[in-house]
Amino acid sequence: MPTAYGASRELLQGVPTVTTPRQEFYNKDLNTSILKFGCFRPKFCVPSGLCKRLNSRSTNSSRALSISSSSCDEKTEGLTYKDAGVDIDAGSELVRRIAKMAPGIGGFGGLYPLGDSYLVAGTDGVGTKLKLAFESGIHETIGIDLVAMSVNDIVTSGAKPLFFLDYFATSHLDIDLAEKVIKGIVDGCQQSDCTLLGGETAEMPDFYAPGEYDLSGFAVGIVKKDSVIDGKNITVGDILIGLPSSGVHSNGFSLVRRVLERSGLSLNDRLPGGSVTLGKALMAPTVIYVKQVLGIVSKGGVKGIAHITGGGFTDNIPRVFPRGLGAAIYKDSWIVPPIFNWIQEAGKIDEAEMRRTFNMGIGMVLVVDKEAALRILGDGQGTSSMYCIGEVVSGDGVSYR
Repeated sequence: MPTAYGASRELLQGVPTVTTPRQEFYNKDLNTSILKFGCFRPKFCVPSGLCKRLNSRSTNSSRALSISSSSCDEKTEGLTYKDAGVDIDAGSELVRRIAKMAPGIGGFGGLYPLGDSYLVAGTDGVGTKLKLAFESGIHETIGIDLVAMSVNDIVTSGAKPLFFLDYFATSHLDIDLAEKVIKGIVDGCQQSDCTLLGGETAEMPDFYAPGEYDLSGFAVGIVKKDSVIDGKNITVGDILIGLPSSGVHSNGFSLVRRVLERSGLSLNDRLPGGSVTLGKALMAPTVIYVKQVLGIVSKGGVKGIAHITGGGFTDNIPRVFPRGLGAAIYKDSWIVPPIFNWIQEAGKIDEAEMRRTFNMGIGMVLVVDKEAALRILGDGQGTSSMYCIGEVVSGDGVSYR
């Protein structure tokens, strides 16, 4: 996920000043959040007030129960990001040093003024999810992940993606394999209604292991200056609408791979409690939210948008809030995909670690006023395409109810 390089001080004056640099720009699996929350209790907890009314109108699906049946008091040795090889302290220090050199970093995308519009740019890769692509042989959808990680970032400003460029690097070019990967990129561009403008194919002998490759890319979009979504008008009482994820998406796979190793299962084994193999569940492509989000934005009332990637709700939602505002999340107000139950149980991962590492079933959060919330959730009545997951409150950070 990109840090907003290239955004000038003048340009950033209209953007909320409380932003957290994108840690995953420097390390895909890095997460520096230190906020801790209690574990989910195995009970059904329905949000009160408007959220309860909205959710009852928007879907007939049952709400998610606890993702873990274990007690908060149980003492078990669980996996963490650090166990998976991520040095959080070193990553935090690097972010601080880079922030001194480039004070404008911190947004989901970089904004560049162009007449009465802004060009909005974002760049990313897919991290160690590539390792599972190599092991599973599933290469057709990894390109969708690549496009998604950039276009989902720039759409948070209300920008329509214009074009995408990719970088494909390998030791020895396997034309058939590369074609599968590029096909996924083309599919991702079609889903986001943008053009694959070009790219670079690099063949570097002895640099990568046989059969392996690396991917990165960037997207550029455009939005009118008077239509930029920047969060500055967010107020207490605004509603948080969550758009479901397809699963893990493309963050946290260093920890996922360590869990898989500990579990003793293979990618060909069936996901416990699921209907597909672990390989298919973990390789499910990242949802591209562009068309859905722009459709919602066009109807008005959207004040802020957060792409939920590394850092989960904890790091990503507060980045779109003005100073002094926080989020109250109703933790049982959406369906948690079975893959997260398995990850937590197989890795004995505590609740705080899960919440600050994974999206937990929500890949995008829109902050809207109450009137817009009623309209948006009403449009989605009878589906599970969106949930009312919380509201804006006084204070900082994210709390769970």
